[in-house]
Amino acid sequence: MAAEKKQKEEYKDDSKVFKRNAFLLIDKMVEMASLIQEDTSELVDEILHSIFFLGKITQPEFSPRQLFVDDVDMFDYLNEAHPEPFRLYSSQLPRRSPFSCVLDMVVLQKRPENEDEVKQTLSDLVNRLKKGFLVSTTICISKSSNTESPAIRSNTVQQVQQYGVSMSTSGRNPGRIMIAASCLSSYWDEYVAAAVMTFYPDKKKKEYFDGTFKLSKGATCRAYNIKKASEMEPVMKPCKSCGNLFGFQETCQREWPWPYGNCAEVESLSNLFKNDDQVKQQSRPQSDTFTPENREKVRDETLENLKKTLKTIQFKTWSGEFYVPE
Repeated sequence: MAAEKKQKEEYKDDSKVFKRNAFLLIDKMVEMASLIQEDTSELVDEILHSIFFLGKITQPEFSPRQLFVDDVDMFDYLNEAHPEPFRLYSSQLPRRSPFSCVLDMVVLQKRPENEDEVKQTLSDLVNRLKKGFLVSTTICISKSSNTESPAIRSNTVQQVQQYGVSMSTSGRNPGRIMIAASCLSSYWDEYVAAAVMTFYPDKKKKEYFDGTFKLSKGATCRAYNIKKASEMEPVMKPCKSCGNLFGFQETCQREWPWPYGNCAEVESLSNLFKNDDQVKQQSRPQSDTFTPENREKVRDETLENLKKTLKTIQFKTWSGEFYVPE
């Protein structure tokens, strides 16, 4: 009886944290969207779907209406402005976790060249959130010196910098689902996804396929603790998993428990590769097993593992599609 009572109390506490963090993130996204000249409706649309999906697979389950039980006007406004997330959160999977959408909104608002402002804004937000649900802990900034840029001809080096955050999921299965979805939906760059799928889902390297690579010397990748991102603290060393994926030489000694693909370096490098083809090609996987046939095989295996995880959590309504924001 004591154990059952304790479990009920933990569920109650978790429910409060999920609901509170979800509402704060959505409210902040709507606020930032109103301050930016660019059309950011897709980001609001996408974070709604991602949060609603995670609410559905959380124990206890949260429906969209439950998240806005204290603000019916907000529910009505969002349901009218963004109907698709409300309609499709139980049949389509998100391509990425919620805090990734927050990052994109902040970068748009503060501009990508203003690293300190981006980090400070995220730090302020994270420090308002409760630990546990929908919160990323790490931000990563990747840069490249594009030596073939026209800017070089004027004796300046064009710095291409891209941001990423760690997975804002809680628990083993939500993390596994989001990592597979990011790989299979093409949200992550093909090389980065191939590196992650080399070890997905059990952190064991596949014998038939090796999509890992060594990051080009022309690029840098540095991670920071979001809560302390505004402080002049030392850069966080990559974990051993990131060392295995991307060929980093200096890594921390600790073996983190979360799966490959959880770290902020993954999203950051993916965005870098999408925006700098030279660095991407210089970092191409070199293994003889990195063939079109094996790449298709590893995708099929990742999809099967994703389906098994969905079955484990009794999520039986997936249409096979990934959500594309309106």
